[in-house]
Amino acid sequence: MAEIDIAPAFGAELKDGYKPVNAWVTNGIAWLEDIQSFYRERSAIEKEYSQKLNALAKKYFEKKARKQSQLSVGDTPTVTPGSLESASMTTWTVQLSTLENRAQEHDKFSTQLISSLAQPLQNLQNRYEDLRKHHADYAAKLEKERDGCYADLKKTKGKYDSVCQEVENKRKKIESSFDSSKNKAQSAYAQQMADMRNMKNTYLIAINVTNKQKERYYHEYVPDLLDSLQAVNESRTATLNKLWTTASGLETEMLTRSTKLLEHLTGEIPRNNPVLDSMMFVRHNASHWQDPLDFTFEPSPVWLDDDVMANDAQSKTFLMNILSKSKGSLNELRRECDAKRREVEGAKRVRQAIREGKDRRDEVDVVRAMFYHQENLHEAERRMFTAEVEVSTITGSVGDVSVGMRNHAFKNETFRLPTNCDLCADRIWGLSAKGLQCTDCGFTCHTKCELKVPADCPGELNKEQRKTAKAERQAAAQAASPPPVNGGDGGGGGGGGHRGSMPGLQRSDTMGSMNTLSSGYAASANRSVSGTTLTENSSGGGGGAGPNPRMSSSSTRHRVVAPPPAAYIKPGSNGDTSSDQQKGKMLYAYQATGEGEISIAEGDPFTLLEPDDGSGWIKISPLGFGSTPGLVPASYADVSPPDPPSKSAPPETSPFVSAADPPTAGADAGGSTTSLSDAAGGGGAAKKKVGPAVAPRRGAAKKSSAPAVKHVEALYTYEANGADETSMEEGEKLVLCVPDQGDGWVEVEGKSGRGVVPGGWVREV
Repeated sequence: MAEIDIAPAFGAELKDGYKPVNAWVTNGIAWLEDIQSFYRERSAIEKEYSQKLNALAKKYFEKKARKQSQLSVGDTPTVTPGSLESASMTTWTVQLSTLENRAQEHDKFSTQLISSLAQPLQNLQNRYEDLRKHHADYAAKLEKERDGCYADLKKTKGKYDSVCQEVENKRKKIESSFDSSKNKAQSAYAQQMADMRNMKNTYLIAINVTNKQKERYYHEYVPDLLDSLQAVNESRTATLNKLWTTASGLETEMLTRSTKLLEHLTGEIPRNNPVLDSMMFVRHNASHWQDPLDFTFEPSPVWLDDDVMANDAQSKTFLMNILSKSKGSLNELRRECDAKRREVEGAKRVRQAIREGKDRRDEVDVVRAMFYHQENLHEAERRMFTAEVEVSTITGSVGDVSVGMRNHAFKNETFRLPTNCDLCADRIWGLSAKGLQCTDCGFTCHTKCELKVPADCPGELNKEQRKTAKAERQAAAQAASPPPVNGGDGGGGGGGGHRGSMPGLQRSDTMGSMNTLSSGYAASANRSVSGTTLTENSSGGGGGAGPNPRMSSSSTRHRVVAPPPAAYIKPGSNGDTSSDQQKGKMLYAYQATGEGEISIAEGDPFTLLEPDDGSGWIKISPLGFGSTPGLVPASYADVSPPDPPSKSAPPETSPFVSAADPPTAGADAGGSTTSLSDAAGGGGAAKKKVGPAVAPRRGAAKKSSAPAVKHVEALYTYEANGADETSMEEGEKLVLCVPDQGDGWVEVEGKSGRGVVPGGWVREV
């Protein structure tokens, strides 16, 4: 066999070739089973041969004993020969004794084939297969991490597109808003722009991180894995060579007359260089390969943009916090990587010494330890590379914005009392509100606001200084909030006019009067509802409206007070209020079968007069001239949810809301309100041709008594549109905390937390 000039390396030659390499190594390990079976069958043959040789020697010893005298001295000797025998018989005895010794040698060789070859081969196969599975698990982990990295980038791209879409929605809202709400719309648009730029920067960072991880995957992780698999296979071949040498030596000792042949065989075995198999495999599996293309910035379809990082003040604050976190962790990560890299290199040196015969330790155990250290190094390097790419990306785009910064010493905090965020001034909501608080200066914020907080911590403050700083931060946050639409200029002499006298229903209007209220919203003491006119802690100052002086020192907010649903009724020509009732249509045709029921065709629209009270029936009035109201099964009908009360402005009395265009729940949420059929079928339920076989029985028994804790059931799915609201799903059971106080909202507690929902969207159970 030819000598090898340059040993090939799988990692350098095959790149992303784990699957064929793994299959090839698996076949090599499985081949040990055939070799083991060969030696077991050879042992059985040797054992049988030994038994036959023993039987043959015994047979001819018995024959020799009967003919010994005859053959030595003849049939009629004159002198009894005694125990003497002829030279021929002595030679024959030596030959038969040699045959017995040969039988013993074959029996011993048979035992050695099992103990020295077959059993070690079985153990070797199990150990190398276990080692190969470790490599396979690691390869699967690497691939999962790569795919997870790609998926995270895709999610980030989706979030970026979503934020861009929201910016476009805010821009359109500015165009469609009235002059009175322009300021608020523009402020919301500016805030959304800032969020979009932050999301864009996050997307760009994620691209660079993904590209770096991809490069490491294809140029370091997978090549290292392939090199390790190559070493495992070569180690298996070297160990197999040792076993073959042992087998040859055993047979050489037994068969002295086959010494030359066995010496030739022994001389041939070492020439089986493990590299030869690897070289042939490489030559037959090498193919053209190139790196996958790098990821690049893709503008949103609805927001044309470039790949330049945003560098406005808010974006720089966001980037500064990311840069600070990444730079702060780099040194520790580098030290950790260096320590783990030394452990890996040490294990590699021990393995090389074992392969060169300088160390007698078990190579499988050393490889297992090296593999463990390699996994730990890989985890540390991933974190280090991510931090390095984040630092280089930010400093390369906007410079080192972390110079001169003084970070807040934030720690997770659970606020039992009502607490506002010092950055955005919004309440930190929740049954057990969770946020962040600086241990030095007492700065509080939402977890989501952490990266938006400027790094300007004044240092450790005492209790009085913290109070003063808290008041200043809240005042600054209030000043930075969007101005109230109906705020006017205050003043006197009618300068405020009609606008100044109107009660404010915007969230920003009630910012300063919240901290004296608990989650129960005991607003009835400070609010009156009369018809459609609401007054909330307002005092006239020559036509102007302002907050109650007793509440001005507070920095928290009232819950938004919604007008009653009836306030949004569009009056008809005859003054009736039927438009307040829910509409629906029939999913199936129904034929009346009893008193009080009505017949109605499939798809006919109707007005809901009485909802299902637990009996399984509803009372409706078909739309059309001369229609008669009556009962139909609730399961045969599709009832659209009522519009939730609006939080934007008081109805009818507001100069900004036309009675001809009543606001709906979708006005604040971007049209998120859907019908039951939309919620169940993703935009429109398909018509069913056949209704239930048997309609539910009317007059079902109701609960005889209400439990100590009142519960309500969600009639429709509702998505929260504000910080004080909560979400619920159709059919969900919730705890009723505070009933409707006349503002069209009730406070409930469910699996999404505690908050308010439209009162018309739930029913008491």
